[in-house]
Amino acid sequence: MSKNLIVYFSRSGENYVNGQVVSLEKGNTEVVAEMIHSCIESTLFQVETIHEYPQDYHQCTQEAKKELENNERPKILDYVHQFKDYDHIFLCYPNWWSTMPMAMFTFLESHQTEHKHIYPLCTHEGSRMGHSVEDIQKLCPQAIIHQPLAIRGSQVKHAKGQIEKWLKDQNFEIQI
Repeated sequence: MSKNLIVYFSRSGENYVNGQVVSLEKGNTEVVAEMIHSCIESTLFQVETIHEYPQDYHQCTQEAKKELENNERPKILDYVHQFKDYDHIFLCYPNWWSTMPMAMFTFLESHQTEHKHIYPLCTHEGSRMGHSVEDIQKLCPQAIIHQPLAIRGSQVKHAKGQIEKWLKDQNFEIQI
């Protein structure tokens, strides 16, 4: 039986939602990662950086922009120690400057992704996937990249049906 891993990076606190900065108790990407987890048998893994990003939304975005411009790889707290045991990897991340947060680059470069099935899911507020799928393809050239899903952050609380449809379209059996 195939094993499913949901890898996500998410940020609570100040986020951009519907044209304004609001404080979120739980980050949008964490919400959708948990929805996937509720639909299929899987393991959840949160990518966390050693350093904390600023709580202020604008300061955080500027730090994220600097990391991207400098092609940095922020250190992360932990890795998936039995990564080889997983066949299907759901990569869930917010769109930061038209791609994934650089911590997701660190994660992918730290794991052997050859022959893994990767399912990208991006939360955003209008910029959809950006060029994140192309970046995943460059980082994981021997992985099988499946149809991505982009969900507006402001719509995550109502995205369960959309996620279920995406999973069914990818031939996953939904748990009840």
